[in-house]
Amino acid sequence: MDPFRLLRAASAAAGLFLTAACSVVGARSTEEPAYAVIARGEGFEVRRYGPRLAAEVVVAGDPVSARNAGFRPLADYIFGANRTRERIGMTAPVAQAKGERIGMTAPVAQGFGEGGWAIRFFMPARYTRDTLPEPLDARVRIVELPEALVAVRRFSGTTGAREVEAETQRLLEALRGSAWRPSGAPEAWFFDPPWTIPALRRNEVAVPVEPAQA
Repeated sequence: MDPFRLLRAASAAAGLFLTAACSVVGARSTEEPAYAVIARGEGFEVRRYGPRLAAEVVVAGDPVSARNAGFRPLADYIFGANRTRERIGMTAPVAQAKGERIGMTAPVAQGFGEGGWAIRFFMPARYTRDTLPEPLDARVRIVELPEALVAVRRFSGTTGAREVEAETQRLLEALRGSAWRPSGAPEAWFFDPPWTIPALRRNEVAVPVEPAQA
């Protein structure tokens, strides 16, 4: 084998091992969408996000199993299951939100009725809609998210359905009587892999907001 190729492979493996080891204790190096904090309340902050691109799948099932099912096709997409075979790179968070009605071609927040769960990976900022590779899996679609004001509550620990729902209710309760009111459906955002120590995980619940006196 070419010794330089072997060296590159060893270096890549070492990098992956180091990344995995660091993620156990909550050390993060992944890109996330840029935002500005414009206000803070009791137990939450209001952020302004610019327009963003995301890869999304909509899946059925309970919240945790749907999250796991949605992760695989999205991971395949960013690791090369696209028209140009390009590795896009992992970002954070993985978003989970209430999904749309599932159509005939459908496969990271809460509750399953006529739709499902929308699981999203946010795309790196260097991409535009024109430069982002087309997914090979028909379940994966590229969505454009507009600029948004979002109230966010951060929490650590496990990310089961009960824990996420409890944190969502705490966020909505905190908004009552504040200068902000919800203007959309809640989402859950997950920044760390399952092997991260629960107490060191960064999890967030978020909801679009507008000024209460608007």
